[in-house]
Parts: sequence; structure tokens; C-alpha cells
Amino acid sequence: MTDLVARAPSLLRPRDGDALRGELRSIAAHGVAPVLFGGEVQDDTLHLSEFVGTRTNNLKGLAIPPRSGLGGRVVAQRTPVSVHDYGNSSTITHHYDRPVLSEGLRSILAVPVMVRGSSRAVLYAAIRDCAPIGDRTADIVVAASRRLGTEIAIRDEVDRRLEMMTTLDVNAAGGATSEELRDIHAELRSVAQTVTDSSLQARLRGLSQRLAGILRPGTDDGADDDPGIHLAPREIDVLSHVALGCTNSEAAQRLSVGPETVKSYLRSAMSKLDARSRHEAVVTARRLGLLP
Repeated sequence: MTDLVARAPSLLRPRDGDALRGELRSIAAHGVAPVLFGGEVQDDTLHLSEFVGTRTNNLKGLAIPPRSGLGGRVVAQRTPVSVHDYGNSSTITHHYDRPVLSEGLRSILAVPVMVRGSSRAVLYAAIRDCAPIGDRTADIVVAASRRLGTEIAIRDEVDRRLEMMTTLDVNAAGGATSEELRDIHAELRSVAQTVTDSSLQARLRGLSQRLAGILRPGTDDGADDDPGIHLAPREIDVLSHVALGCTNSEAAQRLSVGPETVKSYLRSAMSKLDARSRHEAVVTARRLGLLP
């Protein structure tokens, strides 16, 4: 189990470059700029990797340090920047004139993808004329950068939670360790609700189910097994937070749903588990291996 958990972040997390490429395609669908490109920021250096509408490979693979060129300035400044005549601009360094100008680009907008105050990627929109980038183009690129920033932040939180699991002694699974496991289980269920990638969501829920099995009370004859009881994912989501002592309002806030929705799922789960109270529902769910 420990080895599986240790590898989980790399197995679960899709390539952020794929999400970046998806946002570039989303911008392209609006038809606001003929050339779009971007890349991720690693160790404060921007690496250009994704392109739409380029005619050459001159920009591919460029590594741009902070404050260098337009992209480096955006990474350091953490705000959008545009130039209307790249080759003659006095606001940027000109370390990348050859690849940029050989692509025919003149007017360029660069927008950082911000996650917790840091630039994690940059999205560019460019045209081959010396004309200002329009407000509509800027609005669309900024909206894309915000979506991408939210997606990366969610992926970071998933990784953070999985890394916490590597510090647990799952063989002991008692005392404070039990509470940590239950807290992580509930957080994984919460994060799963915010991810847009259905494959990642399924894997997160699958991992939470494995956690539930760690603390399941053992029996000699398997008498506690009841394959006839199946809770819906949202019912388990609600019960996992109830198990931590959350009120309906607190569970609703963590799961980004309304309190009435929480009540509805809790009532449904209690009915399936033949439980007369929240506490009894949690105890029964744990006995069945549905909760850790």
C-alpha cells in the first residue's frame, strides 16, 4: 500500500500541458487571434511547448528566464502585458527577436496563469500586424488563464493530500493515524467533486475507497459483509464529512452544495443503512468498509 500511495501523484495527475493546450484550443474557437501559444513555468523559467497557428518551429522549446523578453517579464511581474510592435518595443528585452520575428509576429499579448500568487504558466495571443490587441481578445485569454489556474490549483491540492498519505504508518492505523486517514478520505471526496476530468475524479474516489478498507474492522467469518448495500458517491461524500463531526452546513460548504442537498443525501444514506441517527449511519458504514 505504501508503495502504491507513494506513486499515486504521478499516476493520478494528468499533464498540465494537456490542460494548457485545451485552453489554447478554447481561445482559438473564438477566432480572436491567428496565433496562440504558451508553456509552463518550472523553477521560475518559462518553457514554451504548446502552439496553435504557428508556421515554423522557431518558438518551440524556448526556455525564458524571469524578466527576459515578453514572457519573462510577465512571469516576474505576474500581470498581463502586451506589445504592439514587438521588434521596436522599449519595454522588453530583445533576446528572442529572431524566433519571434521570423514567425512574423508583431503584436503580442502575454497573460500569466496564477496559482497562489505564483506564475505557473503563460498564455500568448499574437497577430502578424502592428495593431493593438483588442479588449475582447484580452478578456478571452484572461478568462482562459483563470480557468487553467483553477485547474492547476485543484491538481496541486490532490497532490498535497496524497503526499500526506505517504507519511502515515498505514500498518498501525490507530489513534491519531486513524483520524488523519479519515480526514484525508473526506478531503479526497471533496476534491473529487471539483475536478472536471472524469477519469481523475474516478481515480480519486477509487483511492478513497482503498483508504476506507484500511481501518475496516476485521471479522473471522465475514459476517459483516453485506454486498446488498451500495451507497451513491455523493452519499459517501456526505457521510465522510459527518464522520468528522461536521454539521450539515459545514459539510455543504466543503462539498460546494446546499445544506438541503446534504440533508437529502444523509437521509438517503441512513435509509439504505437502516440507521436511526447520523452516528449509527457512520458506524454502520465503517463496519461495511464504506468509510475508514
